[in-house]
Amino acid sequence: MSFLVLDIEMTGPEPGWNEIIQIGAEFFDDNWRSLGTYLQNVYPENEEAFSVKSEEVHGLSLDDLEDAPMIYDVIPEFEKWIKKLNVGKPSLANVIICGQSVINDINFLRYAYRNEKLKWGFSNKMLDLHTVSYLFFQILEKNGKQVPRSLSLGSVASYFGFEREEETHNALEDARLTAKCFKEFFKLIDQVKLV
Repeated sequence: MSFLVLDIEMTGPEPGWNEIIQIGAEFFDDNWRSLGTYLQNVYPENEEAFSVKSEEVHGLSLDDLEDAPMIYDVIPEFEKWIKKLNVGKPSLANVIICGQSVINDINFLRYAYRNEKLKWGFSNKMLDLHTVSYLFFQILEKNGKQVPRSLSLGSVASYFGFEREEETHNALEDARLTAKCFKEFFKLIDQVKLV
């Protein structure tokens, strides 16, 4: 299986009303070797749903997105990028989508696929950093380790000594930061002993 660490910025929290405005991703083979990164802004069809609150999070305005392609052009380009890196595997069925609270990103992406009448070909498996962090931090705490109280990407990354470069959320930066955390958790697997 291959790992697609995905982060999406949206115009707000509701798929169907709000839309994807930026897709960032890093693609890994089954040994967590990075094969490439992807970043693309997307112009939203529903300009009305572009909220000030979401702009404060991602720092993207409608003016910033003026020259960006629409989602119906971005999805085929995104799939083409994945398939190019997924050497020897022609479908997306072996691609596990990973991310921080990734179900939100998947819901938005699935909605976009459905809305554009495109076939969803990704694996039904997903890897969520929020859930992985919760479980690992429980184990580490029971073993006398100090762990963060928050499970935000910033807190989990900080635990491993990583931090964001920017105040606002950039989809590629967050995808890369999430991937670094996943790699650290995979290293911890070798240290976990059951009694």
